[in-house]
Amino acid sequence: MTRLVTLDEIKRDPEVETYIQKGNEVLGAMGYTEHSSRHVNLVSNISRNVLSYLGFPARECELAAIAGHMHDLGNVVSRSDHPQIGAIIAGRILDRFGMPYDETATIMAAIGNHEEDVGQVVNNVGAALIIADKSDVHRTRVRNTDPATFDIHDRVNYAAEYSFVRVDAKKKTITLELKIDTKISPVMEYFEIFLSRMIICRRAASFLGCNFELSINETRLL
Repeated sequence: MTRLVTLDEIKRDPEVETYIQKGNEVLGAMGYTEHSSRHVNLVSNISRNVLSYLGFPARECELAAIAGHMHDLGNVVSRSDHPQIGAIIAGRILDRFGMPYDETATIMAAIGNHEEDVGQVVNNVGAALIIADKSDVHRTRVRNTDPATFDIHDRVNYAAEYSFVRVDAKKKTITLELKIDTKISPVMEYFEIFLSRMIICRRAASFLGCNFELSINETRLL
């Protein structure tokens, strides 16, 4: 018997929360930035808001929020192929909850395609997830406590003092607004490591019928 599963139920599930916590520990051991509950909750909220502000149905917005919360479950196994691993894990969990198969399939496809190196924009939920995930650039994600040993990813994230996804339904634009301390990292370094992310964000916005824009320090760059 199927039923409409909610984000609140998923957030209360001990299996989901354990995998998020342990996945973050795995990435910490590998030297990656933070992927904790802070990250997935933010991605969940932004995913929902992107679709909501564009006028998509409430249920589709809820699915985007669920996908955002579950999108990094695969890190509990490995960073490599984590979108596909996570999609399978999420599918099994959502089946346990009794989610309708078509909704489970939508979320699995969104999670399995959220990384820019192998992913494609395949549905509205996935488009919102991609934009939300790639917009989380902020100094709180840096685990390294010694600035002298920062690599380029540490520098760019630490330099980011503010990030916000602004959706304008009338203008049909989705804008990532960043404030970067250029004394820590020049803007060019952001493009050096995140250009592929901005490309998939542009594709995701286009899928939703919008243009993607990037503003850094109040200057539009895309």
